[in-house]
Amino acid sequence: MSSEFKGIAIVTGAAQGIGRAIALRLANDGFDVAVNDIPAKKDQLDTVKQEVNAAGRRALSLYADVSVDADVKGMVDQVVQELGGLDVMVANVGIPGSDGSVLSTSAEDWDTVFAINTRGMFLCYKYAAVQMVAQGRGGRIIGACSLVGKRGWPLAVHYSASKFALIFGCIALELGKHKITVNSYAPGPTNTPLLQALPTFAQRVRYLRYISRCTAVGHAGEPEDIAAAVAFLASKEAHFVTGELNIYYQWGSTEIKRRRIHP
Repeated sequence: MSSEFKGIAIVTGAAQGIGRAIALRLANDGFDVAVNDIPAKKDQLDTVKQEVNAAGRRALSLYADVSVDADVKGMVDQVVQELGGLDVMVANVGIPGSDGSVLSTSAEDWDTVFAINTRGMFLCYKYAAVQMVAQGRGGRIIGACSLVGKRGWPLAVHYSASKFALIFGCIALELGKHKITVNSYAPGPTNTPLLQALPTFAQRVRYLRYISRCTAVGHAGEPEDIAAAVAFLASKEAHFVTGELNIYYQWGSTEIKRRRIHP
């Protein structure tokens, strides 16, 4: 636990899984953390808020739909009013959608996935950037991409496309002059509640065995593994990393990319 105050962060999709792990890691690193999710996850989100408080940091629960413009603007405004500003935006929320075969995906399914994964990300980036530019002290904007956003995946046409759209190097170029970095993290298979939601124990076991054969490290990632990477992107030490930092599990290799984009 860090006793040094590092700044104020928002983490979306923080009620469980990777979002929860990121919120707790940032709190332990010295950030006050506002955690966001939909109202249906109120109890889980309030538990995360209490865990942030237990780490010695201020916390705020934000119930908002990231696909709604007014909700995201209101979320940022509330954090500024109650916590005093915004230094880190972690746009983590995302949904996988239903069966994503190009043959069967409906336009409605496509629009639903893009509303959360892509429009929601844009809105979080936009309103965080507006606040950070106004403050004049720089900031960190970090978004959740995915392994499938880098290479695609069968039966995930809408999810893959929505994640591919999140590699926002153009925003890094625009905001760099304000000392705001913009990066993404792209996890591969991670042991989250989505995995635990597989209908049977046998299915979970088969999936984990499959992952162990496909990844260089021999196992799926844990939410804390992803949170450690995000914590670096949120830190002062990451001031020279912008445009893209994708951390992902390749089939057969583990790869970390850092790319500096110059105007």
